[in-house]
Amino acid sequence: MASLSSSTVFAGFSYSRPASSSAAAKSRRMVSVRAEAVNPEIRKTEDKVVDSVVVTELAKPVTAYCRCWRSGTFPLCDGAHMKHNKATGDNVGPLLLKKQ
Repeated sequence: MASLSSSTVFAGFSYSRPASSSAAAKSRRMVSVRAEAVNPEIRKTEDKVVDSVVVTELAKPVTAYCRCWRSGTFPLCDGAHMKHNKATGDNVGPLLLKKQ
């Protein structure tokens, strides 16, 4: 993203600039998370969309990566998608990398 307008929504995050042009107002930034679906149309008939990729060189047998953008351990999944899915009716799940 090269530039943001005065109010921009990206991946469920809202970025807003204050209307005032003072130096103090410019230094403050507001970020709010809105409960909206991350997966608006992909495989909506499934309870939870989870994809797996087999990789030969991994340290762990399975590594889960976040796709809901809500994880406290991003980019790794911490299960935050469960709360997100319940709040929004979404069905997003992690991307699983599995060791071959």
